[in-house]
Amino acid sequence: MAALDWPALMRAGLVGLRLTPEAFWRLTPAELRLMLNLDPDAAPMDRDRLSRLMAAFPDRDHNTNKME
Repeated sequence: MAALDWPALMRAGLVGLRLTPEAFWRLTPAELRLMLNLDPDAAPMDRDRLSRLMAAFPDRDHNTNKME
């Protein structure tokens, strides 16, 4: 496994993407790659895929844990 260039990744996330440190450290490597557009073969999400994701993972009211 290749070593990660942490200074460059942090610069890209914190400066380039303007993420907070907390948001940066919560990202998975796959999410960071997607946000930095490092996977040119990744297809953009279309409306149908978004609708399916919204149905599968509906928002919840975090105060009551009930569906909104």
